[in-house]
Amino acid sequence: MLRIGLTGGMGAGKSTVARILADRGAVIIDSDLVAREVVAPGAEGLAALVDAFGADILAADGSLDRPALAAKAFGDDESRATLNSITHPLVGQRTAELIAGAASDSIIVQDIPLLVENGLAPLMNLVLIVDVPEGIRIRRLVEFRGVLESDARARISAQATDEQRRAVADVLLDNSGAPDDIVPVVHRLWEERLLPFEHNLRTVTSAHRPNISIVDPDPDWPAQAQRLIARLWGACGALASRIDHIGSTAVPELPAKDVIDLQITVADIAAADGLRAALGAAGFPVIARVTHDNPKPTDADPDGTNVVLWAKRLHGAADPGRVANVHVRVAGSPGQQFALTFRDWLRADATARVEYTEVKRAGAAKAAGLIGEDAMLAYLDVKEPWFDAAYERALAWRAAGD
Repeated sequence: MLRIGLTGGMGAGKSTVARILADRGAVIIDSDLVAREVVAPGAEGLAALVDAFGADILAADGSLDRPALAAKAFGDDESRATLNSITHPLVGQRTAELIAGAASDSIIVQDIPLLVENGLAPLMNLVLIVDVPEGIRIRRLVEFRGVLESDARARISAQATDEQRRAVADVLLDNSGAPDDIVPVVHRLWEERLLPFEHNLRTVTSAHRPNISIVDPDPDWPAQAQRLIARLWGACGALASRIDHIGSTAVPELPAKDVIDLQITVADIAAADGLRAALGAAGFPVIARVTHDNPKPTDADPDGTNVVLWAKRLHGAADPGRVANVHVRVAGSPGQQFALTFRDWLRADATARVEYTEVKRAGAAKAAGLIGEDAMLAYLDVKEPWFDAAYERALAWRAAGD
């Protein structure tokens, strides 16, 4: 199932976005409500809090007196750690139960105010940030919630900054306008991105662009790659030794297809196969038909015919809003080394960048009017001969540097 993280600063209006998504059929898991549920009267969490902090944290009706708890739990780091050690596992357990109880084709939206602060973004398939300038949020809190301006500023300053939220945002939802302005934006997001994403995830299908198009370099490509890399680390754990942004989008100022290429380095091909399920759950289903790179001559294989040396596993992002390829290669293999060398060579050699741009544009021209596999084959028919020659040039550049 598709897991969406939703957050935003105080006064941004994320509850409005959650409501619209719920109306479209999303399963909303509100972390604030879950946090209250696990310390409700009779709950295991409340009993544990009483044991840790005393019975005077209870109100007359037996419910949790939150100000009384705060006075004790936030007085020092040790008390705060005790509080977190009790509540956080229970919230996590209850959240997991709610997710497990949802239908397999659900779009789950986890409404988490402290998603950024608690480093939870990499655990989501997609992160939505409701984005509103701080000044507007303060005004809303004062005018519509009756919060003192000084209190509003203090509470906002204790949260993540706008820049920190934007850094993890796959989607920025501008909610700074009139109350109804956000409604059609969220509906389009549901129809054009979330529904297709869920379908791709469930059917083990990668998103792709039907046509070959070379676009101007996007300065946001590196940041997009880093968000994907953070997710991949969460999926791979110790099975990966490194994860890199490779390919044309990793080279500043280089025109490219708007596709992020990433490389996961593993110890052996068995480890690559062992990542299949985890990468799929993270939003990167396997592309089973691809089992190796195009072989090139090496010292170990002068004829360039041994596909085993060039073995890899390929996964593609299921998110139609951010097409990406994830190449899983073995450490020290020709393909793994060449991916890094080629990227670094292009970064260093302006002439090579110009040549490669011309080749890619020629390939795109040959693919014009074609779609899908036909378009890619026409593109590669132009690109691969130059690529084969570039292999030797890139290796020579690396050897000269060594």
